[in-house]
Parts: sequence; structure tokens; C-alpha cells
Amino acid sequence: MSKKTINADKEKDFSKWFTEINQKAELSDLRYNVKGFIVFQPWSVLAMEKMFHFMEKTLQKKQHKPYYFPTLIPESNLKLESSHVKGFTPEVFWVTEHGNKEKFEEKLALRPTSETAFYKMFSTWIRSYNDLPFKTYQRANVFRYETKATRPFLRSCEFHWIESHCAFATEEEALQQVKQDMETTKEVLHDIFCIPFIFFERPAWDKFAGADSTYAADVLNPDGKVIQQPSTHLLGTHFSKAFNVKFKDKDGKDKYCYLTCYGPAISRIFASVVAVHGDNKGLKFPWKIAPVQIVIVPIPSEKDEKVIRKAEELKQILEEQDISVEIDKTEATPGEKFYFWEMKGVPLRLELGPKEIKNKELTIFRRDNDKKSKIKEKELLKFIEKNSTAIDNNLRKNADSLFKNKIINAKTKKEIKKVIEQGKIARCSFCSISKDGEKCAEYIEKESSAKVRGTSLEKEKVSGKCVICNKKANEVIYIARDY
Repeated sequence: MSKKTINADKEKDFSKWFTEINQKAELSDLRYNVKGFIVFQPWSVLAMEKMFHFMEKTLQKKQHKPYYFPTLIPESNLKLESSHVKGFTPEVFWVTEHGNKEKFEEKLALRPTSETAFYKMFSTWIRSYNDLPFKTYQRANVFRYETKATRPFLRSCEFHWIESHCAFATEEEALQQVKQDMETTKEVLHDIFCIPFIFFERPAWDKFAGADSTYAADVLNPDGKVIQQPSTHLLGTHFSKAFNVKFKDKDGKDKYCYLTCYGPAISRIFASVVAVHGDNKGLKFPWKIAPVQIVIVPIPSEKDEKVIRKAEELKQILEEQDISVEIDKTEATPGEKFYFWEMKGVPLRLELGPKEIKNKELTIFRRDNDKKSKIKEKELLKFIEKNSTAIDNNLRKNADSLFKNKIINAKTKKEIKKVIEQGKIARCSFCSISKDGEKCAEYIEKESSAKVRGTSLEKEKVSGKCVICNKKANEVIYIARDY
């Protein structure tokens, strides 16, 4: 294996780099014989299992209870909320028969999302104000027929996610939940996965089907495209009225619940972990979600029983501390092993040979900064405790610079196009993110192949006229290309 394990340059050709790292690190296999569906391989699954753990743990701390709902949703459920069915029907996979080609009485959808499953049951479970707030979630896979080109993790017909559904007595409480969902996104994606993002309120024409308002986190990729990560939706009472989700209030009157939903797609977030942290050597994983946190490389490569015994001893000590460890016992040369595990993004590498054993020392390599250290063996656990935090802090710090100098003010149509072609995000004055501004948004998409992502959650001063229609500007919007 040559020193340069990844041939594509991430900054110059991100698409090629992403394809190559997916193949060489064995993250997924695209050769499954159903178009748009991929096989997730162990290296991605191990990381995503840890990612699921942190997201679920955070939701449970915030009083969300876990459920498992059926994968099949009756067509009649989908039809109950008109804008919802209109938004999702083009993407639905339908199950129409069973056994010996006997037709079902009603078509069944492979869930594209689960509002119409959850709220059917909410109408049974929720009776009184004492039942509220009612906070649920499930870990599931969902199915959506993609008309665009699919890419592993970024866009496929099946993705793995968590969806949270909550019911409240008042709109104010529901809005507080939406804010809490955004806090959860920061606590998990930024603080643990070390991924920076910007939350935008989506324009009316890009809201979740059936929502009053949608807020979504956008992460910027090296190719200048953004990828939507967790979104949270204020659903109001639209679904409550459709599914009869009512409660008897303290005043004895029946009232409709205010609903919210939140959808962190772990398989898609994994794409951002790869894209944001990786480099031209390969992957880099934050400590807490690394598939393997430490690899022990015995040196020399031939079977030295003393070295192997010591490696096994260290492995046991580390695993007792709940650290995931692997010993590389392959016949590859030490150099080949080094490059391989650097490509796989393992945070720490322990190099162990007769010299280290004799001196009771360890040589340790940190993948995040590509630096080596020599420590005494007895200091190993203390070193890991200190450096596991330092690794994440370093990755987070580097990632946080992702948006630096990437958001550019644009005052004309020509400037918007120029900014987008440079792989950056255009910021400009705009007429409205209500339906009134949709024609201007369509013009932007047609001329620059980019979309209006929405408005920042921080209040921004608006001045001048809409950059497209020249009417009075009421918003400051952000425009970018996406997946």
C-alpha cells in the first residue's frame, strides 16, 4: 500500500473523494440489486450505532419515550391530512398484495415518515390534560422513492433515522419543544459529533408537508453544497384535526393537541461526519463515535509471542474501561498497517514492539493531528482520558471554521450566481419567505441551480429591495446548492 491511500483530493474533487473513501474504508456497498438501496458495512454501522446511542440517550433525558411502530401504513392514514399526502405520495413505495398474489383490501405504504402512524395511536392514547405533554420517538428506517441521483448516505431510497413526535396542550408549549429539538441538535451533532451547522427557518414552499413551520440544520460540504440534517416541525393542529387527537382540558372542554415532529437521520448525519472531518489520508472520527477507538499495531510484523501477549493484555485493560480496541495481527508491514488505520480514521494508534516492552513505553499516534507521542505504559489511561477530549475539541475547532468566509452578501442576481458558482452561500435581501416569494425563489433555482434555504433564527436587519423582484425586502435569506 502506498503512503497516499486516497488518490482524490478532497478540496478539488469532493465527489470523487467521497466515492473513493466510501469504497476503500468499506462504509457501504452499492452492488445490491435494487436501485437506490445500499448495504451498510460494519465500519459505518459501528459508528452509527454509537451515534444512535447518543441521540436516544439525549431524547430520553428530555422525557421522550421509545416506541416501535409498524413499517406499513394504510393509504387511508396518509389521506387524512391532505397537504401531507400530496407532499409524500410521489415518494411512496406501495405494498399491494401478499402470498399468492392476493390483493390487500387497501394499499399499504412503506413508511416514508410516521406522522400518520403515530397520530392514529395518539387519538387512542391521549384523553386528558393529565396525559400531556406526550413525548415519543422511534428508531426506524424509512423509504422514499428518489427521483434524483442517489449517493451513499447522502441520498438513497432507504435511510436510518430517529423520529420524535410530541403532543402538547398549547401552541406555546409546542414551540418550546421545537426550540428544545434545536438544542438537542446542538448537544449531539455539534458537541459530540463535532459537526457545525446553521439552523434556518424554511420558506413556506419548502416546509414539511402539513406543518405550520419548519426549522432545519444545514451543514456545508467541501464542494459548496449543503446537506440538510435534523429538521423540526411545528405542526399546529392540522394532524390533530385529521386524526382527532383531542384532550379534555381543566375546564372540561375538548381541545385539539398541538403537535411537533423532529427527524435526525443518523445515516445522513454519518455522511457529514465523513465529509466534515476526513482529509486526503482518509477518515477522522470523533472519539465518542469512532467504530474502533484504539488500534494496537504489534511491531515487528512477524509473530512475536511476547509482543502479542502484551498487546492482548493492553486490549483487556482498555476494554475494561469501555474503550473499543482492535489488534492488527495481519501480515502487512508496520507502514502498511499505519496507512490503513489512518485511512479508517481510528483516533489513536498504539505501536508496540520489543523496545517498548523493554522500556515499559508506548508510542501513540493521534489521527486528528497526525502527531506521535512517547509515554510510559503506566500513564496510558491518563493519556487517553486527556487526549480523547483533546481529539474532539480539535476536530470541533477545525470544523467550526467551515462556514468562515463562506457566507457572502449578494446585492444583484449576477452576484448571487457568482457566489454560488464559487461554492459558497449567498446572503441577500428578499421579498418574503411566505408563498408570495415563491416565484422569486423559482427564478433563483432556475438561474443558479441553488435554493433559498430560509432565514436565520437570529434577527437580522432588513433594508432595501428584493434582489430578484425589486419590491420592498422583508427578509434576509440564504441561498445554496444542496443534495
